[in-house]
Amino acid sequence: MSKYTFPLLMAILAAIGALAFFLGGNHIVLLHPRGAIAARELQLMETAVQLMLLVVVPVFILTFGIAWHYRAENTRARYLPNWDHNVMEEAVWWIVPMIIIVVLAVLTWRSTHQLDPYRAIDASTPPLTIQVVALDWKWLFLYPAQGIATVNYLEIPEHTPIDFEITADAPMNGFWIPQLGGQIMAMPGMVTHLHLIADGPGTYLGLSSNFSGAGFAGMQFSVQATTTSAFTSWATRTAHATTTLDFPTYQALARPSAHNPPTFYALSDIHLYTKIVMQFMASSSPVR
Repeated sequence: MSKYTFPLLMAILAAIGALAFFLGGNHIVLLHPRGAIAARELQLMETAVQLMLLVVVPVFILTFGIAWHYRAENTRARYLPNWDHNVMEEAVWWIVPMIIIVVLAVLTWRSTHQLDPYRAIDASTPPLTIQVVALDWKWLFLYPAQGIATVNYLEIPEHTPIDFEITADAPMNGFWIPQLGGQIMAMPGMVTHLHLIADGPGTYLGLSSNFSGAGFAGMQFSVQATTTSAFTSWATRTAHATTTLDFPTYQALARPSAHNPPTFYALSDIHLYTKIVMQFMASSSPVR
């Protein structure tokens, strides 16, 4: 094998990887935010990557440049076996990374508080509360104020903060709508919160971000962001559904099943979410 084969192969692979990334970028939903939270998270990732490239790119350039300059055939390269220190070079490769680390630390500190999933979104529109239950292997959404429930389908009004109250009645899971914001864990007997907002109408992918068994691959749901009037009309129609959801019906629904189609219920028990959470708590009387 030629001594130039490996560097050439690595360069070709890097070029192919970069080309595939840029050509396939339109299919990576994470890079196409449709909500204020997701847009700020993408901006944070881009800033962090750009700062890290200030070190990564020169290191790779110097690695290949030094290897090429001091190759055996280059008789013009100076041989300095006793050279071991240069103040300017030491300063560059210590001070520059330290500055980048400090900047990244400040960005991380600020963004950790600004993008806290428990932090409510400042908006003139009152938030909509949606209760989420991760099941095997489907998602149950309860709208307590509207008196409705859905399986594997989520409809929300645009420009309205959504307060997700999230739990699980199955192994620990991860609730994630990539184009609207980051994920958060769903755990039995606990309630986590996630605040998101959609900037406009659209259909987005929702999914599980935590492997949860045989039906994990099909544990996805559709997110439909609509106008406020369209959402109100949909909620009113769904509230008159012939199928109602109470605790006995829920217990049947909670049995493991995969690839469930969207299903709609009229919510007959507004305390259902509390009962789901509290069934994991020690109690002197059973949940009914």
